[in-house]
Amino acid sequence: MTNIRTIKQQDIGTIVTIIVAVGIVMTTVGAFGHGGKHSGTFTHLQALQKATQLYDKLISNGKLNQSWETELKKVTVSDRQKGEQKEIVVEFHRGEGDPPAVYIFFDASGKYTGSNFTGE
Repeated sequence: MTNIRTIKQQDIGTIVTIIVAVGIVMTTVGAFGHGGKHSGTFTHLQALQKATQLYDKLISNGKLNQSWETELKKVTVSDRQKGEQKEIVVEFHRGEGDPPAVYIFFDASGKYTGSNFTGE
């Protein structure tokens, strides 16, 4: 079963706020001590955070033009199987322009495995 979540443009501001808040909480917790167990599972939220950093870097370095920032319409995070391996795909879709989407891929442990415009 494929697990897909779609985020619309009006929700992106809320998501950015949540990501910043989570970052602040994680930094604060890290500053006061480190303990507990870690599941080792790379989550959709973690994939979204890492993909957003890479996406922003692609725009700031001129690899993606400004329309990818101003025309962004939705972001989708999904799981898929690639052979024997589970993969998490983060898709950034813009309203206009060709290609319409850029895809960023991570393996199950959170390692960046590539990006492209086809999703393949």
